[in-house]
Amino acid sequence: MPKTLLNLRWSETLPRLAADFAIVQVSFLLALLAASIFALRTQPEVSAIELVETFQDLYTSQFLPLSLLFPIVFLLSGFYTKSRLYSPSYKLQVLVRGSILASLIYLAVHFVVNRADVLPRSVLLCFFVLVGVGIIGARQLKEWILRNENTITSSSGMSLLAEDPPILVVGGAGYIGSILCRKLLDQGARVRVLDSLIYGDSAIRDLYTHPRFQMFNGDCRHIQSVVEALAGVKSVVHLAAIVGDPACEQNSQSALEINYAATRMLIEIAKGNSVNRLVFASSCSVYGATDFVVDEQSKVDPISLYAQTKVDSETALLNAATKAFHPTILRFATVFGHSPRPRFDLVVNLLTAKAHKEGIITIFNGEQWRPFIHVGDVAEGILCALRAPIALVSGQVFNVGDSRLNHTLSEIAEKIKLAFPNTKVESVENADKRNYRVSFEKIRGQLGFECSMKIEDGIAEMRQAFVDQGVTDHTDVHYHNQRYLGLNGSPMHQDPIDAEVMAAFARSVSSIEEPVNV
Repeated sequence: MPKTLLNLRWSETLPRLAADFAIVQVSFLLALLAASIFALRTQPEVSAIELVETFQDLYTSQFLPLSLLFPIVFLLSGFYTKSRLYSPSYKLQVLVRGSILASLIYLAVHFVVNRADVLPRSVLLCFFVLVGVGIIGARQLKEWILRNENTITSSSGMSLLAEDPPILVVGGAGYIGSILCRKLLDQGARVRVLDSLIYGDSAIRDLYTHPRFQMFNGDCRHIQSVVEALAGVKSVVHLAAIVGDPACEQNSQSALEINYAATRMLIEIAKGNSVNRLVFASSCSVYGATDFVVDEQSKVDPISLYAQTKVDSETALLNAATKAFHPTILRFATVFGHSPRPRFDLVVNLLTAKAHKEGIITIFNGEQWRPFIHVGDVAEGILCALRAPIALVSGQVFNVGDSRLNHTLSEIAEKIKLAFPNTKVESVENADKRNYRVSFEKIRGQLGFECSMKIEDGIAEMRQAFVDQGVTDHTDVHYHNQRYLGLNGSPMHQDPIDAEVMAAFARSVSSIEEPVNV
């Protein structure tokens, strides 16, 4: 059995397969009906009763047994894997190709089995057309209904108005947060940031004078700082973290405290302050290494400390959900692109910088897959979750990205080489076995989110940053999380009590039950 079939969730696949089988049956009956009407109009001597009896026999004895070929071919053609997880144009190709293949196989088998009594060509032709239209049309109709429902219910979603309570962005001075804050302000929201400013405040310094912006300089591990920042807040976006595998491995204690224990403390304080929404920044790295396309229902398999802290935080948040507290988990794809706080420890940004500055790039394990997303689209994904009706996002996990941006690392190298033709590409194998493609069908179908920026856009954007002198030296430690923390050390506790609180919250990690995937 193909691996794709072994990885199917049959509880979801069987109803969809049954629906397609029903479409096949209805298509054939409609084809018979059309042929009957035509025969009665053109051949007055034909008895309606005899015609019905003849066509009934054709359906039960010739068509029905062989119609089982259709769901089998649909299954093997990827209708329930590829037709969900890829771009719209590729989905259409899969559906059209599978429908034609199933029709041809049916026609061949029907001719062999029923050679002496072949169905009328008009019936077969009409049937094949109806099957294709029905299979594709049903999916288009479903998508239209979902999008229409989201449009109708959007009025009950969260507003972003100046008179509303401020939105707290924990870690708002960072790579993603500095863009998110600007987008929130542009849409009329009041924004409050809690950030310890490990990497400085240059990314948001120009916002300090904005009338709807508040800056709280504080550590997310410090109880008093969190309590003060949450006062009067109804919605929180939690971005604060030691980001990336190397940075976390460098000081595992700080990573555990900031990425997990502080999240658990934030949950308790937020619920005590009647916070309504909490949007948590997680990562697609929680899926680990797999040859399959993964989605929100797939088993998580973290292979790094960074990914493990994200899984543990997700578990704590989902288990904390109540009728009054609504967490939403956003698993971001691998981020790229320019930001007020640039980063060059991210693969696309780093390779672009090296191509521009050095003319040579090194690709490790080039055939491995990664999902990618522009940092601006990450901020848009967060906004999408904030604006959505609570019923759509409460206690939900969403992969944030776009199936069109699933690429191998070799494909990334090719795109960079197109932008910098003189670049030399070196390929190297190492021990990093992370390999995963991700489905973003859920967030597209339920929230209508799609990425607007491609890899090529991010490469062009980073190149322009060098041309405009917005970035001069991509090797500056301020642009590299691990190197910066290695040079300056991880942030220390402001109060000894904080260390004890973090230790207490961190100790509970092993006792938390794994949440049910949603």
